[in-house]
Amino acid sequence: MSGSTTGSGAAPCRFAHYFVICGIDTETGLEPDELAGENLEQSPLKRTFKSKVLAHYPENVEWNPFDQDAVNMLCMPKGLSFRTQADLREPQFHSFIITREDGSRTYGFVHTFYEEVTSPQICSAMQTLYQMHNAENPSSNPSSSSSSSSSMDSLASSMDEADSSSSQRVGGGAGMGGYDASRDTLYVSKALCLITPMPFMHACRHFLAQLHRAVTSASPPPLPLESYIHNVLYEVPLPPPGRSLKFHGVYEPIVCQRPGPGELPLADFPLGVAFSLLGVENLVQLFTCTMLEMQILLYSQDYQRLMTVAEGITTLLFPFQWQHVYVPILPASLRHFLDAPVPYLMGLQSKEGTDRSKLELPQEANLCFVDIDNHCIDLPEDFPQFPNKPDFIKELSEVLQSYGLSPQGGAPPVPTTSTTSSPSPGSVSKGLRSLALSELEDDGRNGNLGGEERAVLELLQGNATLERLRALAKRTGVEVGRMDGSAGGAQQQAGGRTAAEELRNAKLNVQLREVFASRFTTMFADYEAFVIQSAPDLESWLTNREQMHNFDKASFLSDQPEPYLPFLSHFIETQMFATFIDNKIMSQWEDKEPLLRVFDGRIDKARLYNVRAPSLRSSNYQRCTVLKESAQAIEQRLMKIDHTAIHPHLLDMKIGQGKYEHGFFPKLQADVLATGPTNNKWSNRTTTAQRRKDRYRHHTEHLTLDNDVKEQKYMQEARSLGKSLRQPKLSDLSPAVIAQTNWKFVEGLLKECRMKTKRMLVEKMGREAVELGHGEANITGLEENTLIASLCDLLERIWSHGLQVKQGKSALWSHLLHYQAREEKLAEQQALSPVSNGERRKSESSLGLPSIRVSLLQDMRHIQSMGEIKTEVGRARAWIRLSLEKKLLSQHLKQLLSRQALAKKLYKRYAFLRCEEEKEQFLFHLLSLNAVDYFCFTSVFTTIMIPYRAVILPIKKLSNAMTTSNPWVCVSGELGDSGIMQIPKNVLEMTFDCQNLGKLTTVQLGHDNSGLLAKWLVDCVMVRNEITGHTYKFPCGRWLGKGVDDGSLERVLIGELLAPSAEEDYGRGCRTPPAQRSPSQTRRISIISLTARGYKPTSAQIQEAIGEAVNNIIKHFHKPEKERGSLTILLCGECGLVGALEQFFHHGFKSARLFQKTVFVWDFVEKAVAFMESADQMGDLQETAEPMGMTCHSLCRYVNAINSTTRNIGKDGKFQLLVCLGARDRLLPQWLPLLVECPLIQRMYEDSALLRERTTVNALISVLETLHDFPITLEASLVKGIDL
Repeated sequence: MSGSTTGSGAAPCRFAHYFVICGIDTETGLEPDELAGENLEQSPLKRTFKSKVLAHYPENVEWNPFDQDAVNMLCMPKGLSFRTQADLREPQFHSFIITREDGSRTYGFVHTFYEEVTSPQICSAMQTLYQMHNAENPSSNPSSSSSSSSSMDSLASSMDEADSSSSQRVGGGAGMGGYDASRDTLYVSKALCLITPMPFMHACRHFLAQLHRAVTSASPPPLPLESYIHNVLYEVPLPPPGRSLKFHGVYEPIVCQRPGPGELPLADFPLGVAFSLLGVENLVQLFTCTMLEMQILLYSQDYQRLMTVAEGITTLLFPFQWQHVYVPILPASLRHFLDAPVPYLMGLQSKEGTDRSKLELPQEANLCFVDIDNHCIDLPEDFPQFPNKPDFIKELSEVLQSYGLSPQGGAPPVPTTSTTSSPSPGSVSKGLRSLALSELEDDGRNGNLGGEERAVLELLQGNATLERLRALAKRTGVEVGRMDGSAGGAQQQAGGRTAAEELRNAKLNVQLREVFASRFTTMFADYEAFVIQSAPDLESWLTNREQMHNFDKASFLSDQPEPYLPFLSHFIETQMFATFIDNKIMSQWEDKEPLLRVFDGRIDKARLYNVRAPSLRSSNYQRCTVLKESAQAIEQRLMKIDHTAIHPHLLDMKIGQGKYEHGFFPKLQADVLATGPTNNKWSNRTTTAQRRKDRYRHHTEHLTLDNDVKEQKYMQEARSLGKSLRQPKLSDLSPAVIAQTNWKFVEGLLKECRMKTKRMLVEKMGREAVELGHGEANITGLEENTLIASLCDLLERIWSHGLQVKQGKSALWSHLLHYQAREEKLAEQQALSPVSNGERRKSESSLGLPSIRVSLLQDMRHIQSMGEIKTEVGRARAWIRLSLEKKLLSQHLKQLLSRQALAKKLYKRYAFLRCEEEKEQFLFHLLSLNAVDYFCFTSVFTTIMIPYRAVILPIKKLSNAMTTSNPWVCVSGELGDSGIMQIPKNVLEMTFDCQNLGKLTTVQLGHDNSGLLAKWLVDCVMVRNEITGHTYKFPCGRWLGKGVDDGSLERVLIGELLAPSAEEDYGRGCRTPPAQRSPSQTRRISIISLTARGYKPTSAQIQEAIGEAVNNIIKHFHKPEKERGSLTILLCGECGLVGALEQFFHHGFKSARLFQKTVFVWDFVEKAVAFMESADQMGDLQETAEPMGMTCHSLCRYVNAINSTTRNIGKDGKFQLLVCLGARDRLLPQWLPLLVECPLIQRMYEDSALLRERTTVNALISVLETLHDFPITLEASLVKGIDL
């Protein structure tokens, strides 16, 4: 720890924190690496052996403690690798990242090369291993056993692999056997690594390459290597924001630059490479999956490619940040981490010659698999597309084309080489290639210059851009000769080439990132308006973080253009977005988080320029406007160097040390590298981020002192849900630690389940609880769909945690299929009915429908018979939706998990589904969802065929329960109608298959009036959806027949969804209180029978009922379109507008039986119209004002059209139709005065009637006029056959 005091004062603003050397420990010798998957069949040169951290300087840095195991594992993810003189020994470069628990990151840059093994013990150990191998595998051909490359090729690119067999062996004798100590020279890999706080990839790469070159070049370096390492560790500061910095490597200067405070944060990994590898289309899809926090697995033979794509994708997320497990290079020993049931972004190194099918991935339902080397990507099944995707792709493609890159990608990038040892003929062509296409990464492949490249080279000679680059190179202190194809020229140009390459890289990077950033600036331009600031201070906000709503999601979505909604409604549910909003809220009390500061600055700037009306709700694509400026800012910084670091200088070293030996990296002098100079002018500077971190540390320490330690745990948890799982602990892989990690996952899953179910309930119940008069609260279909989709993802993740063997893409569906197979087998053995496991639901016999069985298998069969669903993941999701709609999800899953033998067979001991207590709690959280009604199956699968069962219930006690005429029925729902279906005579029940009708709204019921008993008294019609079990009741209570009641032969009945009976609910294990209903006024029983029963509402009640009915219609239109229920119910249902107006017209109506004949309100309307028409013919209406005359004609036209319809809908039916048409065409308020003025009113109404009170009628007219602002549309079943 000697260096931790002095060496660390400057650490936060030092360019590099550690210099590390990893390689073989000659003391311990050859240790096989079991974790990396030891394969004894392989020849010893191909096996993996344990590497060690041989040295690191300084010993420790206070805020970035050195994690030896993690660094060793990531510097050499595949352990040591051996070669002989006959193998290719190209140096390789890769980078890695370590994410600490608080989410901060440290970057590592690694240069790996081969060094001759001088230890005789190791050479003889290798020889012994070979002898044993040959003895055990006499059949194997010794030459083939080691002819292909060793494990070190994991670092090499796939192209290197492809060439290996043909070009690898250059020596003569070695080709015959594996390794012979007397004849062959043994080489082993060694890694040099710089660990830095910021990703200065290019600078570190050049520095390490120059160090290696110093070791391999013929003459010793100008100064001992310690001088350069000491310089980069202690004397090179981070460039200040917005400035560039030059420091010195062994041979050439190195330049790095850092973006200013208003610019996008530093990102040095070449995005051009990521786009070239995957193509724009694929990259945008991968980006969308990342935004939606799916599981993302990158797959490549090349570590640097994994890192380039992972870092590329995460930098494009600006202003958001990935919040979950992030391991761009997953060491072989951590493969079990792919089992993690949480969103992750991981990179997996593919072994030579293995394809994806060999990979045992625990879950794929929510996985985005990116095969980088084959330039292809497997996407999860249904996820929303990124808004304006075609325009977005077009804009990105144009940027790429302006730099000479193909937007299609797929072509592996043409490699450049790092400036290493003296150039071989191969590296000349490499140099030229890199000049032609300089932005691409090191792939280490040799080859001659092709015709195309030669053409490009000629084109570049004497090019103006090159002259500018030459000037730039000159400024950085490198002389660039004329561009020629000779070896000497290539070496001379190295510096200029890297400068040019870096400038292009940096400009392309920033322009691509600006295109992405400008999309978010447009999409979230006014996010601030929807942030809910509710806490008085930071402390109370942190404590109540989980209970608080921080963002008004519904209002935000209602403000967005329709095409954006599918993506945005998913995205605002992510942890990434939640953290972004948390940071926004915390910025009231703390410094703004840097990304947020830049983003807010951009939004403010956009507002300044965009003075005209804000571009809200416009889905037009807005292109990025700052491409030029952003590239210029970088170019200026690189052309004009702002700062130069202290030159490397001789250190106070002991004599005789720092001895140079050609080809070997020297043992460095620890004492001079342990500490830095104490008099640095920038050594006491700390960054604001560091201060903020310290403050947070003090804050949490202060909380720990509090006696309630639990509270503190919650506060830290509240800061970030799941951050503790950001990075697996690389250092300790004992079974205990793995168990603990799994335990964390189990707890995390349970917590996520609690949060998700709670959020679904709050969203569902938080809206007006009683809507449309029958307790059905509704949230935006879109938001509900998003929440249900995320519940499906969660269930898939839970079911794939701890799987023994993966079968199929959906773990849940695979479990269900196992269950189905077992149950069917048991049923066969018992020779019972196949659904013996279903509990019989309490019969609704009182309502005339036979009971429906609760059967998990039956629900599975429904899903299996749906031809529209083609995949397992799709079937699992459909099954979840169906179970949720039937309020059986918890019960079904409980039944599925009750087969413990099956669970044991399918799951490992640590799996979530085998943790009894957590499993119980999980089922309980799901049970809480039964408190609300979902239509998530019916509303999504709109095209499937559904079996329905309809029952007509006559009023039994009357003799005319049966009729001789031919009855018919037509069922309508929100998605369509069944068409007219004849009911077999005297059979009151029928089943029919029909395309999904959605929620049912009306039933038309009628008969043809034939035969002797042509009268029919119907109580109600019941219709049940046989898949979801939803039962609708359509009350009637009237006669159908000529000369009885109002003479109607058909009626339109309005439906209501029945709540399941209490026993049924008990069967589901959920005793929720019954849904509240408005008091049922049996209005549809004819008004005559009402008066006969003595039920007369008072005038106040009637006026209140009209106000309520109109109010409900207005509220209906104030909801987002996806949330509205059925307008038909509001017009014609219980407490609807028609019923209220009927009562109004009936008040004081002289309905006594004149000559034994009942008089209806419609009789009054008809007589009034007849009076108007006769008055019109006599010319009495000529004197009336023109509009009055027009209104008069419209009323007559409507009444006559209704009377002349072919439908026999009866007098009450006709009145209902007139009210509906009048409301639709905004004529009701104009018709009322005509009826009031009609002289007939005195004969048919008593003096006290509401219709004869002037003020009451005027009040009614003004109430009805409020409906004029809304477009009322009528269901086809209401207006069928009306010709206007």
